[in-house]
Amino acid sequence: MMKRRPEPELMDSEAQTLAYAEADFDEANSLFVDNFRHRFNKLPGNGRMADLGCGPGDIAIRMATLYPGWNISGLDAGENMLKRANESLANSAVASRVDFRLAYLPDPSLPAGAWHAVISNSLLHHLPDPQVLWDSVAHLGTAGAAVQVMDLMRPESESEAQQLIDLYAADAPDILREDFYNSLLAAYTTVEVSDQLMKAGLDRLKIETVSDRHWLVSGRLAN
Repeated sequence: MMKRRPEPELMDSEAQTLAYAEADFDEANSLFVDNFRHRFNKLPGNGRMADLGCGPGDIAIRMATLYPGWNISGLDAGENMLKRANESLANSAVASRVDFRLAYLPDPSLPAGAWHAVISNSLLHHLPDPQVLWDSVAHLGTAGAAVQVMDLMRPESESEAQQLIDLYAADAPDILREDFYNSLLAAYTTVEVSDQLMKAGLDRLKIETVSDRHWLVSGRLAN
């Protein structure tokens, strides 16, 4: 297995955030949202959901649309990413139930146990210390909170990473192709993530492979 190659924690330049905001991530974002809907099909009619590393805000807005009684908090450490998220939210029918806020995990100003669901997509591979994400999930969620985290899965070789780029980002701008490649090399394997969950005391959560390039962790926090 190829050794992990970390990438910069923040990808927040004007060029990067604009490229991400304009890119078509429908397949991956739909995969995330559809999995959440199927796995947590008995959610109460109202609640609070935190989206950690919300980026340009698409998943947070989708979740607010899917769950009309819920309020969604999108948290991100990138000011430019949040600018793009708020631009998207301004044209959305769910603007009154979604808020985007600047937060760098771990953020002690965030209230403990305040959210009934905690989600995150493609944040983990950016963090210098992966336990920051899992500790934040445990800290922010209420007892029994629904949890879903999805991220890229590190390929076995650089050539396999390049094959994935050519398959899924052949027509993407160069900046997105480069970021995708670097993210694949910075991603964690399912074995590594399982170890992280055990270390964080989140062994109730289960990990599985949901595509040729994604793993997904889901379950509920202890009551």
